[in-house]
Amino acid sequence: MKVSESNLEGLLLIELDRFEDDRGYFMETWQKERYRQLGIREEFVQDNLSYSTHSVLRGLHYQYPHGQGKLVYVAQGEVFDVAVDIRRGSPTFGKYEGYYLSAENRSQLYIPEGFAHGFCVTGSHALFAYKCTEYYNVKADKGIRWDDSSLNIKWPIAEPVLSGKDKEMPGLADIQEIDLPKLY
Repeated sequence: MKVSESNLEGLLLIELDRFEDDRGYFMETWQKERYRQLGIREEFVQDNLSYSTHSVLRGLHYQYPHGQGKLVYVAQGEVFDVAVDIRRGSPTFGKYEGYYLSAENRSQLYIPEGFAHGFCVTGSHALFAYKCTEYYNVKADKGIRWDDSSLNIKWPIAEPVLSGKDKEMPGLADIQEIDLPKLY
């Protein structure tokens, strides 16, 4: 397993080991002690799986209060995955990192609480899996507009397919401070 830190504190890119033979392959996608050694000490309480087709963009989502840390990866296909630091007081507030995650590159992204998250499908489809450190809470469900010009995210899809909810998300500057997480 290879781990790379990003320019955003706490955000980790993890490349998994894959053991292959003529029958296929095996990958360990989560092992509590190994991830604790990486500094991921949160307890994961919910696993999710989503299937999306080409050009679908989901995000940018976050929960506050009741923030969710996430460990995400692609079981099938490819996505461009984005994490935006929205922690008030963070020196990288409003900055993002984007990564291509795919079944082929075996990469996971650990996204701590205090980040908005989204992804768009760059291949024909994607089976996207993620572990969460907090249960989904509809009252804490929030988001930021995917194409907020202040974030300047370089999405690889010009005209994404969006949910009605994602089309209506506000820009980061339009979100009240009370609805944004605080650094520490």
